[in-house]
Amino acid sequence: MAAGKGTRLKSKHPKVLHEIGGKPILAHVIATAKKIASAQDIFVIIGHEAERVREAVAGTGVNFVLQAEQRGTGHALMVAREALSGGGNKYDQIIVLSGDAPLITADTIRQLSEFHAAQEASMTLLSADLDDPFGYGRVVRKGAGGGSEVQAIVEEKSATPQQKKIREINSGFYAFAGPALYEHIDQLSTKNAHGEYYLTDMAGVFHRAHKKVVAIKTSDAGEVLGSNTRAEMMDLDARLRLAKCRELLAQGVTIFYPHTCVIDSDVEVGADTVIEPFVQLLGKTRVGADCRIRSYSVITNSVIGNRVTVRPGTIMEDSRAGEGAVLGPYSHLRPGSEVGEGAHVGNFVETKKIKLGKGSKANHLTYLGDAEIGEGVNIGAGTITCNYDGVNKHTTVIEDGVFIGSDSTLVAPVKIGRGAYVAAASCITDDVPPDALAFGRARQSVKEGWARQKREAQKEKRR
Repeated sequence: MAAGKGTRLKSKHPKVLHEIGGKPILAHVIATAKKIASAQDIFVIIGHEAERVREAVAGTGVNFVLQAEQRGTGHALMVAREALSGGGNKYDQIIVLSGDAPLITADTIRQLSEFHAAQEASMTLLSADLDDPFGYGRVVRKGAGGGSEVQAIVEEKSATPQQKKIREINSGFYAFAGPALYEHIDQLSTKNAHGEYYLTDMAGVFHRAHKKVVAIKTSDAGEVLGSNTRAEMMDLDARLRLAKCRELLAQGVTIFYPHTCVIDSDVEVGADTVIEPFVQLLGKTRVGADCRIRSYSVITNSVIGNRVTVRPGTIMEDSRAGEGAVLGPYSHLRPGSEVGEGAHVGNFVETKKIKLGKGSKANHLTYLGDAEIGEGVNIGAGTITCNYDGVNKHTTVIEDGVFIGSDSTLVAPVKIGRGAYVAAASCITDDVPPDALAFGRARQSVKEGWARQKREAQKEKRR
């Protein structure tokens, strides 16, 4: 269920689209659901900002049900009646997940489903014990023996002092017998403080109909925690990221001070890679084996080969680095940068939409944009590829074995032939043939004694 607004977040954005662990909360829940069922059997009930929510997770292949008017959790399943019980989709079992509780695991959902089937129940709710259950609906079980059957779910505001002492809470995750649910769901009432149809009230409806309602308790209460406030959301984010670090550690990755690192859920890292403190690996980044990612580097949606060294402060976005490459310190690889095997991109070098060939180096204070650079090329400090004329972008081609002297300006479109040299401080506006020397600068002029004469003239003025 993902139709709610999330008023307590005080946000103009839908609650389920707020990100934790590097992707929308709802995307985490869908990813877990897809481990249990195929996308065609998953239905997301949307309401508030429905089109934004639909667009954000459309790539998952799930179905959508529009709850145009949000009148409660029970109403959400009412509007899903046709999708879940009509048109040939008659599901014997319906599992309800909360779109704002991203820590739920596939194992727990399976346990809920299997327990529901074994009990032959009409409704099974997932419960948890909390040290501080304030604000949650309490699960009141039948009898004093701790059996599985549930007598009622009592909301905080309706609970008696004795019921408020109950630590077992309703998580908002359910399994229903599909035919029984839609046979009785119209018995829900809006006679409550908010005038809404509450799904929790189905326990009472089934109880009156002498149908079986049971509960299964999760061993990890953290799985069912929702994100109703910013503070709760950040707590979930911290849990997800720490779990990701532990997963990588178990796979042979060294992470120094994991609490300082920001590693998104979909990131992949090879064995024997070392991640230093304060590193951020974001989006769908893939890092190979035996790499070293040094502190304060931020790498987003990028692919890094094996044995790559990323020195401190490197920023990398939608780019690739080949095996054995060295990046940084303080390099900025903008989208479309491809750094070849063993190539170097060094101090304060910025790249954008380039290919830097095997073994080539740009070690200092350089901008390379819209360039195709061959193998074994040396780019001197201060070099600039002038790729933009104010209207269009143009390409610079530098072939294998070229030496570009420091402080050179290459005005695109231009091609530097294989093995050519460009003299330092040159402005190159025309193509350079292979093995040629190109220089484009004014001839040096020296005026003997000029500085001394200027100083003496200044002294005369001061007298």
